[in-house]
Parts: sequence; C-alpha cells; structure tokens
Amino acid sequence: MRWLFVLLLVLNGFYFVWSQLEAPVTPKEIDGLASARPAGQDIRLLSERQGKPPAQGENCLYLGGFADRQALGPLLEHLAAAQVQAQPYALHGPQGPVHWLRVAPQSRELVGDQTLAELSRNIKDLKHQIMPCEGIATAE
Repeated sequence: MRWLFVLLLVLNGFYFVWSQLEAPVTPKEIDGLASARPAGQDIRLLSERQGKPPAQGENCLYLGGFADRQALGPLLEHLAAAQVQAQPYALHGPQGPVHWLRVAPQSRELVGDQTLAELSRNIKDLKHQIMPCEGIATAE
C-alpha cells in the first residue's frame, strides 16, 4: 500500500512538471474600465465643461462673508441704490454655508475703494474678496 502511495505521488509530480512545460506562463491581459464606459461619460474638469478654456482675467468681487443669509439684505439694498448688479451666492465650508454677494464684472468699476470703506463702516463684519467668477460658490 505504501508503494502505491509513493507511485501516485511520483506520477503526480511528473504530471505537474509536464503540464508546466506544455503551457508557458503568459500574462493575462485585462481590459480597463475605459472600454466598458461609453465615450460620452468621461471624467471632465470644471474648466472643460463648457468646452472653452478658462479666462485668466475673470475675477469677481465678492462682498459679505455672513453665516446668516438675512444679513445680505441691507448690503443688497445699498448696492441696488448705487445701480450695482449683485447676486447672492453661498460658499459651503466646514462651519456651514457662508453667504456672499457677487458683484457682476461689468458693475465692478462702480464699487471703488471709497464705496468699500463706506460699506465696511455701515455694515458690521463685512468682508470683501476677489475670487474667480465661476467654480467657487453656488448660486442661491
């Protein structure tokens, strides 16, 4: 019985060596996920969404920085009286949404340093920043 076991073990070893010599090892080619997706569903950058390159000089003036949206009311009224076009935007941060008014690029010349200084005196905690016009905040 022992001899039969040893014989089967030796035959198994020969069969293993013979099967390794018969079929050489070739790496298996794996198709990527790109072939499984349709061509229109590629990942795109925000700047490529409209199909045009981003404009380098398009920066907008943002006024506000308030946690409460109601605080934008007096600022919006003051800018409307000066015929400045502004639109409310919310920037979502770690402490929650921060509300801003984005001054339109064509109205930016109407808001000068003197106007910003006057607004800062009249409205408590008013901040102003120049940031890119698109991709920073969501319209409300």
